[in-house]
Amino acid sequence: MKVWLFHLAVLVALAVLALILPAYHANNLARILMLAVFATGYNLAFGYTGMLSLGHALFFAAGMYGAALPVSLWGLGALPGLALGLLAGGAVAAAVGLLALRTAGVSFMIVTLMFAQAGYLTVIYFNQTTGGDQGIVLSGAGRMLAGLDMTQDGPRLMVALGLYAAGLLAALALVQSRFGRVMLAMRENEERSRMLGYDPFRVKLAVLAISGLYAGVAGAGYALLFGYAGAGFAGVQYSILPMLYSLMGGAGTVLGPLIGAGAMFYLIDIASGLTTAYLMGVGIALVVLVLFAPRGILGWVRERVLPWLP
Repeated sequence: MKVWLFHLAVLVALAVLALILPAYHANNLARILMLAVFATGYNLAFGYTGMLSLGHALFFAAGMYGAALPVSLWGLGALPGLALGLLAGGAVAAAVGLLALRTAGVSFMIVTLMFAQAGYLTVIYFNQTTGGDQGIVLSGAGRMLAGLDMTQDGPRLMVALGLYAAGLLAALALVQSRFGRVMLAMRENEERSRMLGYDPFRVKLAVLAISGLYAGVAGAGYALLFGYAGAGFAGVQYSILPMLYSLMGGAGTVLGPLIGAGAMFYLIDIASGLTTAYLMGVGIALVVLVLFAPRGILGWVRERVLPWLP
């Protein structure tokens, strides 16, 4: 019970922040929450099941274009667009998994990266439809969700918080379920799990598809909240970012991706205001983290203060 109360308290704290933050930081929080949804899905595959993927940009972009294209071309509403984006991310992840999961370890990482790069090149090639590097700008009429105008700061943050809350609670329920324990078993010892009667291929495929659903709804939400979808979101950077968020916040912790996304977002924001070599500051911070808190920020807290954190 205290695990659920703790996570609900975090959501309440985020809701309070949403009410008091000025416009600049409210917009930043909306971006952080959508990136945290993306990283939460990645963390289910990487942190809990041990699958190191570099293909999640493909799932994020599938969700983004799965929402943006129907809204911009066919005049579909934001809610159907969000649903289509979620399904697009999950379907693409499952399709990639059917092939990529025939490999393991470094080979799996390389194969997923190849799929992601193929997706990026596809977006560029069909630039007359996707907008390529210039992207697609969504009109205000297509960004209304249940009466909330996502062109406005307040409603935008409310929708972002709602999506993150749903993703967080679903992830918490998953990792505390029997299937969640199977995921951990796969991470710790795949062969022993096989001996116990579990099929690693099926379990990993299911987790990758769930991870794709998170990436898809994050991409769709990002496009609808900020009114833009572009090829840059399909680049390799958006496969690396959720991994860094998970590592910084604490891989294998439910709240780790949120902490990592927020910490890295503001680290980059502050460092870029001080120097053009802001990535050096990010690199130094990551090196310090690896040296002194190799399990990430929340992983360190779990080891020393709150051992019951999932």
